[in-house]
Amino acid sequence: MTTNRLHPLSAVTNAVQRGVVGGSVMFFLVSILSGMVSMVEVSWAFVLSPLGFLVGVGYAVAYYYRFEYELTEDTFDIASGVLSRRDREIPFGRVQNVDVRQGVVSRILGIAVVTIETAGGGSSEATLSFVSDDEAARLQREIRRRTAARDRPTRREDGVDPSADERAPVSGDPSQTASDSGADVTPSGAPVDTRPESSARDQRPESAPDGTAYRPRQLFALEMRELLLYSFASFRKAAVAALGFLTLFGMDFVVEYLLSVTDAVTQGSATGGGMPTRSLVFGTVSVAHAVAVTYAVSIAYTFVSYYGFRLGRAGDDLVYERGLLQRYSGSIPLEKVQSVTITDNPVQRLIGYAGLRVETAGYGPDSDSGSQSAVPFARRPRAQTFAERLSGVEPPTFDRPTTVARRRYLVRYALVATIPVVGAYALTRVTAFEAWYVALAVYLAVPPAAHLRWAHLGYYVGDEAIVIREGFWSRTTSVVPYYRIQTISTRRSIFQRRLGLASVVVDTASSQTFARSNPTIYDVDLPIARDVHVTGRDRLQDALTARDEGSASIGDGL
Repeated sequence: MTTNRLHPLSAVTNAVQRGVVGGSVMFFLVSILSGMVSMVEVSWAFVLSPLGFLVGVGYAVAYYYRFEYELTEDTFDIASGVLSRRDREIPFGRVQNVDVRQGVVSRILGIAVVTIETAGGGSSEATLSFVSDDEAARLQREIRRRTAARDRPTRREDGVDPSADERAPVSGDPSQTASDSGADVTPSGAPVDTRPESSARDQRPESAPDGTAYRPRQLFALEMRELLLYSFASFRKAAVAALGFLTLFGMDFVVEYLLSVTDAVTQGSATGGGMPTRSLVFGTVSVAHAVAVTYAVSIAYTFVSYYGFRLGRAGDDLVYERGLLQRYSGSIPLEKVQSVTITDNPVQRLIGYAGLRVETAGYGPDSDSGSQSAVPFARRPRAQTFAERLSGVEPPTFDRPTTVARRRYLVRYALVATIPVVGAYALTRVTAFEAWYVALAVYLAVPPAAHLRWAHLGYYVGDEAIVIREGFWSRTTSVVPYYRIQTISTRRSIFQRRLGLASVVVDTASSQTFARSNPTIYDVDLPIARDVHVTGRDRLQDALTARDEGSASIGDGL
């Protein structure tokens, strides 16, 4: 095996970055010391700053020549470090995802960032910044192939080597390819595979005998109409941070603009509205603009992030690509999938759409705590069918918790609603505000909130998986195959014990549990919780036995 280096442009970009940092540090250091120590002159900055720049450039160049990586039969090896040397060996069996990221400038220059994610925790295991386009594709393909070779059995039960199942390279129009390979094409142009399960197991090699790479079999493509609907029917938390950034750097302009709008609403007359009225109008105008700007930023962010989204299958991996300004492509090994989750919000439910994500044990820059979007936005029946085929679960019939749980939520939300009422009353004791009773209106939201919380809970204990539904504003329907369960436990709080209720927690190895709670069946009767616990434990053992015998595998239905 021969070692490889990063692209030469990596040395150039890194040298510029570290040089600027080195020069800036020396400039600010001299500036601070000159104000504290009389012996230090400000003019020293014009000498030391270029010296800091050269030191940074020299370190970057040394780092480039000291950074090496190598693909072996069993591991991906990286050696790096200038003053402190670090050698890493990443076993292919631990690799969760291999992502390739390209910005606009990177695409023009023909370079990319390759990120390797493992089940190791809260950061990417390795990042190659930068390599050429061809090298990024080669690494992604080779790591994916060797990871799949570690995960799948060497030979099937019929004695045929899976790697021997070769097909001709794919060429031409993707939709025509889907049709020729036995897949139907939906009205939106995205193919749906209708082949028998045995032929749907795509175990072809990564390249043809002549070295031509196979094109992944397309499973889903986000069309422009769906992308626009997704952008308008979703909300990104990052948009709030963007609003804060815009406000921070344009505070004077923002305040002046909001005051001008307020004056226009109040007719710009001091007699047209007193100070309390003007303050109320200003607050209303500020909130309305904040909501509008945040929503607009969210629309733009979603559109740019998921432009051109495609999902396919190559061998034992799901492969995807997306993005307009910054292009992402990556792979999700089917063997690493821990659970499948259908997501929606009230707007998406209203128009009959939903999304689908898969949970892995990996964590990286293109994943949300181990969560990867497999189908960002599709009609709900289609997303449900995709989830059923991916996980092997039969169509679920949900059971709801007992109505005692709804009464519990009513009391809980009533106690929460008391907080703003008490706060409003306390405000009357220290200010001129007297209309504290207006806050009582919050109690009107308590009954519908308790009902909606209860109505959107559900669970289904199937033959192949447990399906758990929860949430209203952001509803999730999690499908957890039994063989992916790490632990299943019954939990009871002091209030649940008084009501004879319990919750069943299903824990997997997915990293999404670092950011969100485990899938949980909330507030069912204690006998039912114990029955689910025992059933889940027994079927877990049966599923593990079936997998040991090679008769169960996630993704067989795709």
